[in-house]
Amino acid sequence: MSSQITSPNTEAAILARLIQIGQEELPRGAAEYLLSIRFGDRDTARMNELSELARQGKLTGDEQAELDSYLHVGNLLAVMQSKGRRASPRSIQ
Repeated sequence: MSSQITSPNTEAAILARLIQIGQEELPRGAAEYLLSIRFGDRDTARMNELSELARQGKLTGDEQAELDSYLHVGNLLAVMQSKGRRASPRSIQ
């Protein structure tokens, strides 16, 4: 089973803390860019494949690490996009 809790000192967790520290308003282009970031079809398919293997209890150690990496990056992306959404309505319209 995959852990969705990011260790406090993974690269993604450290970068997420750095992003959260900055309280200044994001420029319009930066907010729009953050909100446009998505996993590509290939990565999405791989995440789905790994998730299915996890549900079946068939993940190898390497596959578990790969799934955890996707989860960490997904969590980081969520933090970044949250910051983009919190930008003032003027900056993202």
